[in-house]
Amino acid sequence: MNQTAQHETDENESELIEATVPEHLAGKRYDQALAEMFPEFSRSRLTEWIKSGDALLNGEHMKPKNAVNGGETVSLYAKLNVETDALPENIPLDIIFADTDVIVVNKPAGLVVHPGAGNANGTMVNALLHYDPALANLPRAGIVHRLDKDTSGLMVVARSLRAHASLIEQLSSRTVHRQYVAVVQGSMVAGNTINAPIDRHPRDRVRMAVVKEGGGREAITHYRLREKFRSHTAVECRLETGRTHQIRVHLAHVKHQLIGDPLYGGAFKLPKAATEELIETLRSFKRQALHAEKLSFIHPVTGEEQSFEAPLPTDMVGLLRALREDTKQFNAT
Repeated sequence: MNQTAQHETDENESELIEATVPEHLAGKRYDQALAEMFPEFSRSRLTEWIKSGDALLNGEHMKPKNAVNGGETVSLYAKLNVETDALPENIPLDIIFADTDVIVVNKPAGLVVHPGAGNANGTMVNALLHYDPALANLPRAGIVHRLDKDTSGLMVVARSLRAHASLIEQLSSRTVHRQYVAVVQGSMVAGNTINAPIDRHPRDRVRMAVVKEGGGREAITHYRLREKFRSHTAVECRLETGRTHQIRVHLAHVKHQLIGDPLYGGAFKLPKAATEELIETLRSFKRQALHAEKLSFIHPVTGEEQSFEAPLPTDMVGLLRALREDTKQFNAT
């Protein structure tokens, strides 16, 4: 999807984004396709723009229910006075890289990305607005993708309109490389690809779930083995899509739940004859063992590939050490 942005400076700040509908969205409703292409805007706002003529398909006014074919040009006249009630807060951020267009942050586990119900403050958005107050002029303070509260690791944040448009394009066209490290229950034999659509759980609306083909949203996770232990496995996961809780849901779907996952982890399990260190480590590990380790994208201005890596946080280093020692002692008996 080719996407460009122009910033028109009037009293109602706006952004003109022109984008090509990706071929994989062919057959989708127009409003559904826009929701996939521009996840930074709500579905209701996009529908409003379609009806008002602020979103055109090949220069024409279309109905939200009309299907797209793929390859059309969308002209989205997005109003940028996107209100945020979030206030700047002096919350420390681990800034890996920053220039005039992007910021790369190593998010700690426990930090919520967006303010919301129950999290009106103390979020990454609050921290970013303190770091750079001008981010208030961008949709969602420049955030173009997210990590769950208790997932640690790398995120890229747009700092300008041109960066915002470029990063959204790259995410939609699946050219942003995101690699995660997960520690799961059970001993895996080999890596694989999980291609299974994800939607809200039919009964528990807090959770996501794999649904039957034809339902939900396409979700693809590639994984390979990184280190095997006697009852657990460390895996590297690469996202082709970016659905809510995707890695957690997909690995639980193949019966290899993440250690510490409060939603999808299932019953707490201890391997037989585990070392005291491992027992204590597993009992005290209270978040999903998931870390966004590597992030690569094309810089919106220079056109050069930017690659970043964040070392494993202390808790996951300790978890792997305990699993390694337990396996060593078990094999020695």
